[in-house]
Amino acid sequence: MKAEYKLYYRYLGQNIALYRRYRGMTQGTLAEYVGIDQSHLSRIENAGVGVSMDLVFAIAETLQVPPEKLLQDKT
Repeated sequence: MKAEYKLYYRYLGQNIALYRRYRGMTQGTLAEYVGIDQSHLSRIENAGVGVSMDLVFAIAETLQVPPEKLLQDKT
């Protein structure tokens, strides 16, 4: 992950966690739905790893939100 994109990955992780909790899902449940390990989802939510657009789309679909919502700054 490029350092200049770190802020966007932080937005992504925060928003995934926000919408996941809103849907009443655990990290394990969401991870299972999208086909990744819970530890990988944890690293995504903590902006510790890059993520493919395919995975962003799968997460958005599972959380029932438009993908662009996952990249927005909520502050």
